[in-house]
Amino acid sequence: MTENKASINELLSLNAGSRPAPFKKWLGWAAATLAIGIGLWMFGGGNGRAVVYETQTVSRGELSVTVSATGTLAPLKEVEVGIEVSGTIKSVEADYNDRVKVGQVLARLDTTRLEAQTLQSRAALAAAKAKVRQVQATVKEAEVQLAKLLNVLELSGGKVPSQYDLDAAKATLARAHADEAAAKASVEQAQGSLNVNLTDLTKAVVKSPINGIVLARSVEPGQTVASQFQAPVLFTLAEDLTQMELQVDVDEADVGLVRPGQQAQFSVDAYPDRNFPAEIIQVRYGSETVDGVVTYKTVLRVDNSSLSLRPGMTATALITVEHKKDVLLVPNSVLRFTPPAEPAKQS
Repeated sequence: MTENKASINELLSLNAGSRPAPFKKWLGWAAATLAIGIGLWMFGGGNGRAVVYETQTVSRGELSVTVSATGTLAPLKEVEVGIEVSGTIKSVEADYNDRVKVGQVLARLDTTRLEAQTLQSRAALAAAKAKVRQVQATVKEAEVQLAKLLNVLELSGGKVPSQYDLDAAKATLARAHADEAAAKASVEQAQGSLNVNLTDLTKAVVKSPINGIVLARSVEPGQTVASQFQAPVLFTLAEDLTQMELQVDVDEADVGLVRPGQQAQFSVDAYPDRNFPAEIIQVRYGSETVDGVVTYKTVLRVDNSSLSLRPGMTATALITVEHKKDVLLVPNSVLRFTPPAEPAKQS
């Protein structure tokens, strides 16, 4: 090792004075160049990444412009079935996912109290009608009595009976007519009460108003329901799940681009690898504002013949607002260029 070092020293420095000047200058320039290269590598050049450029081929094809929006799936017609009378649920005759028809019984109330009230109303109506017949008999008697007095007055040449007796007979007949009118009004009132009780008996049986499927049931046998202020909802029905609608919120910046008739594709979390077709049928003018974001409800028609989709599913839709054919296509990436970052200067 010592010999090698000595040899190097001998080559570089020993008898240096005898070397020509050009050789010394060349050696100095080489050392300076090496020092500059090492400095550039250490202070930025060594850790940098080389800039790589990629090329893409321009082609012809179809181009679609889309608007993204999220929303939920819903049946075309959803009905909440309630009950208008209070009482205790006697039986529940429909459950989740059951298919029901118009008029099919869904639930029944215990009608013991209602039946007793109906009997009372029938009795009150019968009594009111009997009162009418009684008053009508009184009217007949008063009419006969007045007729007799008028006949006597005619036969006596106006001497008898007295005017007082005639006025009394006329007053009696008038009172009888008034009692008859009151009795008939009582009959109508009793009939109305009976009709209410009969209607309540009918409403105690909850029936389906549509052909559809049971989405929700919120009642159990033995449960007490009260309808004094608001009819409680017992069932939620959907008319037809083979046709549904997707309600999405379109941002105010995009609402000018969407219109009825445009096609869309949407996906749901339950089937992340599938896209379902849809068509816009309505873009509502009324806005909705949530946390300062203004959106417009847009309704899309969805074919659900396979019954894969269910009400309430969250969906992300891509609405095709413009479609071009046979146009030049350039990848978006070629329109962007990010130069490499400047190396940090060391103090």
